[in-house]
Amino acid sequence: MEYKQNLHIHSIYCDGVSTPEETVLAAIEQGFDSIGFSGHSWMPFSPQIPMTPEGTEEYKKEVSRLKAEYADRIKIFLGLEVEMHSIPYIDMNGYDYLIGSLHYFDFDGEKVGFDRGVNEVRQVIDTYFGGDGMKYALAYYKCLAELPEKGNFDIIAHFDLVAKLKEKVCFFDEDSKEYRFAAIEAAEALSRKIPLFEVNTGAISRGYRTTPYPSPFIIKEFKRLGVGAVITSDCHNKEHLSCGYTEAAELLKDCGYKEIYVLTSDGFVPKGL
Repeated sequence: MEYKQNLHIHSIYCDGVSTPEETVLAAIEQGFDSIGFSGHSWMPFSPQIPMTPEGTEEYKKEVSRLKAEYADRIKIFLGLEVEMHSIPYIDMNGYDYLIGSLHYFDFDGEKVGFDRGVNEVRQVIDTYFGGDGMKYALAYYKCLAELPEKGNFDIIAHFDLVAKLKEKVCFFDEDSKEYRFAAIEAAEALSRKIPLFEVNTGAISRGYRTTPYPSPFIIKEFKRLGVGAVITSDCHNKEHLSCGYTEAAELLKDCGYKEIYVLTSDGFVPKGL
């Protein structure tokens, strides 16, 4: 790749383990041209994400400080990963870019997280979907398809997050026509307003999968729909900044992509793979 960038990075301000400055220094050492922090949006319903309105302001101030301090060594962007159910509670203004994501179902006001381990996901499926894993997957894509209605996002996060555990347990058949139709229908809905999707290697670094999100058939569909690609590692630890980047680039090439998009001071621009 001609340009090394990661726009999906978390820090101690949400659920990461590294400080923003530690991550900046690691990125410089690893030869990144630029990085973007994408702290989670405040979710008052989430015990897993300790971000608060006050913490969000501290996060923004710290990234702004680092932008200025390291301006001669690396380009730094301020982003936000927006959980779609958090939108009523947050201000999405003042960021360089926004990543749209879905980690929760909303059952009549009850927020139920599904970005969890095997036992937790099985409990969600048993409790809310009558033990039917396919119903669980289809509900995810139906909800995800509504993301473009919630705001002006730049990037779609981990599109098939619902398949995070597919290498550990088979909750549904990813090769079935029913599943693929739901995924493609959601991709079409998102493509009408969100210009980019990410090839995300975060599940690799955290030991859930050996391949990135999304699956090849979805990447090919995004290519058909004209949606641009970015590569990220969904980094929660500075050591994982470039995890799986080579594999992600090869996956994109295999699916017909010849370029990725990178964020610059002039907006997103294509760069050859």
